[in-house]
Amino acid sequence: MGRLVLSDIDNVDVGKRNFFVRPPEPPEEVLMSDPTNSIYIGKTKIFHVPFYWTFQKTTNPHICVVGITGSGKSYFVKTFLTRASFVWGTNAFIIDWAGEYKDWVKQTGGKVISLGKGAAINLLDTAGMKPNDRIKQVMRTLDLLTDVSRYPEQRRLTELAIEKAYVNAKFKLDSKMQVDGLGRPLRPPTLRDVQKILEDMSEAGTYEFPAELENAIYRIRQFTREGEDFFAQQSTIDLEKLTKIGLVDLDLSGLPDETFRGLAALSMLQFIKEKMREEGWSPTKGLKLMVVLDEAWKIAKEENSDAVMIVREGRKYQFGLIVASQNPTDISEAIFSNVGTTFILRVKFERYLDYLQSTLNFSDYLRGEIAKMGVGQAAVNMAFQTQVNYPETFLLEKIDGEEPMQEFFLDLDRVLTREEMAMEGAQKTVSFEKDELKKKLRTYGMGEEQADEIALLFSKKGRRIEIASFVVLLSRYGIARNNISSFLKEIGLEDSVVVSVLANADELEIKLGNDDITEHILKDTEKAE
Repeated sequence: MGRLVLSDIDNVDVGKRNFFVRPPEPPEEVLMSDPTNSIYIGKTKIFHVPFYWTFQKTTNPHICVVGITGSGKSYFVKTFLTRASFVWGTNAFIIDWAGEYKDWVKQTGGKVISLGKGAAINLLDTAGMKPNDRIKQVMRTLDLLTDVSRYPEQRRLTELAIEKAYVNAKFKLDSKMQVDGLGRPLRPPTLRDVQKILEDMSEAGTYEFPAELENAIYRIRQFTREGEDFFAQQSTIDLEKLTKIGLVDLDLSGLPDETFRGLAALSMLQFIKEKMREEGWSPTKGLKLMVVLDEAWKIAKEENSDAVMIVREGRKYQFGLIVASQNPTDISEAIFSNVGTTFILRVKFERYLDYLQSTLNFSDYLRGEIAKMGVGQAAVNMAFQTQVNYPETFLLEKIDGEEPMQEFFLDLDRVLTREEMAMEGAQKTVSFEKDELKKKLRTYGMGEEQADEIALLFSKKGRRIEIASFVVLLSRYGIARNNISSFLKEIGLEDSVVVSVLANADELEIKLGNDDITEHILKDTEKAE
């Protein structure tokens, strides 16, 4: 084998070959930290250096996690929270949009609060705040989640009625004076009290704009109707203790729509933020609390959301926010530009990659690596406290979790043409993480038992099912065609492959007739392990 002699190469050739360029990884002393005061994530891809995350090296403890459906986002979050609890005794509060985490929280001995299924939060609960501060928060929340800001008079009426409800609550106290040292009512008013004040104004008939008044009443009534009055009752949750009792999952999947979920999520962020402010900084190691927002695009996208405010406030209250989403454009740019760490799992869509690259300023090399990542592989971007002369974005081999990642596979062999199969680098299988599959199916309206049945079927087939059979299976479980198509795109399939998959599924459906698709899958042993 011949030797490369540098003296035989001119300077231009040496420059082109790039012998002495530093690989895109920070040095070991940056990646490795004291294991008793940091969280192990995984090994780097190039030099296999163990990476221990600590917010002490970044601008703040807040984290973004992005990646397509099934890439391992929830697996990372569970691993991170488990280790933060072990290392620092960190409490965790998960605002769980689709009920994805509740089974895991139960298994780990945590507390699950299911709104819409018995639990209630009084929207006007002060949680230790002054009523005037809470009124401003409530109005800002309604501005974000409804169109009330477009109707100034209705907004003014609503705010005035809330103010009067607090005043009335204070005067109705009994002789024991149920107020705290600052004169705040311990039993706050509810939205029903606000509705009654507006209705009394309407009955009096003295208001100059009766139509505006009636519309204001209608808006409040959306949240006070029987069966949908989750925020119009006294709180069944002790808001003062939620940040100190270990692992808590606020399950929002039982609420009727995105507005109700957003209302619950924003209220909890506001309560938690005020609680942290009240406690202030203390000389303790690590983080007191991590708050998780998963796929909460409704409240993570708006610039004046409390999620953005929390990120901007930084590290001074010793709690962190984890924002996770499959679509990075659903997360406010203000969050991306202010979080201390971003974990990028598999991302396939060019527009998402464009957004991430322009926001985080990583190289084309890293962009290419991100586009072809497998489940659990990640790139990490860290905003260091001081200016550095090494890369801020680097690659991990894989997130090393607390338990083996349960990865499922869909085989594409039968939907690809011979030419496509023969192409160099042709994608012949697609993989995704088990828990994220179940989460996605639940967002499409599938029940938990049905999602578990599908996961069990994967396990029986060696975690591998032929993709057209899988599409027929989803269809027979009642998943709409447009949702199936969206799912196939979200796990990274090109449009042309999606069309081929659906066509093959249609042919299989005709062939099967009334036969059981589950039996067909179990008998199909061609690709089983």
